[in-house]
Formats: sequence, structure tokens, C-alpha cells
Amino acid sequence: MGEEPLGNIRSHDIELYLDVERHYSPILWRPPYPEGLETRKEIEKHINELLDMDVIRKIGNNKIVEITAPVLITWHDGKPKLCGDFRALNNYTKADRYPIPRIPHVLEKLAKAKYIT
Repeated sequence: MGEEPLGNIRSHDIELYLDVERHYSPILWRPPYPEGLETRKEIEKHINELLDMDVIRKIGNNKIVEITAPVLITWHDGKPKLCGDFRALNNYTKADRYPIPRIPHVLEKLAKAKYIT
């Protein structure tokens, strides 16, 4: 099976959003991971590809939003993957009041069902 590019994520019918607290610091700065010149070039290449495919977008020249520094991880297949450490954002993310139920809980309720439609 061939590898297909991501394409334009906006073509999907799913709307994704992250609900955050109103008063979060726009600078959730963490020290960047040490990287060499070749790694930096590879990160910039990945970011430019994602920008070209409209998967990510720039937020403006004057806005400072440092949530994470990009990190390049090499997987077992030898291909580099672009990642980010967003743990600092967890402190400002609003909890979901109606989370998706856990599978064991749903199966327990279904076990008592007489009819499933």
C-alpha cells in the first residue's frame, strides 16, 4: 500500500477544536530541544510542507504564541516525524463535561439490553 500525502485537512467533515481557558498565558514557553543544523533544516522543510498543504497556518507576524518547540523524531522506518510537546497546554485546557463513554462501561450497559437497534 503506497503512502499518500495528508492533503488539505479542511476537506474532512469533522470540525476539531481545543477549548482553553480565557486567561491563559500565550507564552507557554519551554526550552527548545537541542538540535543540529541538519535537524533544523529538516524541521523547516516539514513545516513548509504542512503550510503548503494548508494543514497548519501562520498566526500573524506580530503575535507571539509559543506553545511548543518543534521536535523531529526518527521512527523505526527511518523517516523523520515532526512532533511537539504540548504538555504545558494541558493546564489551560477546559475539561470536557460530556466525554465519550469508556468502552467497558458501554458494553456493560449493552449486556443488559434486550434489543439493540
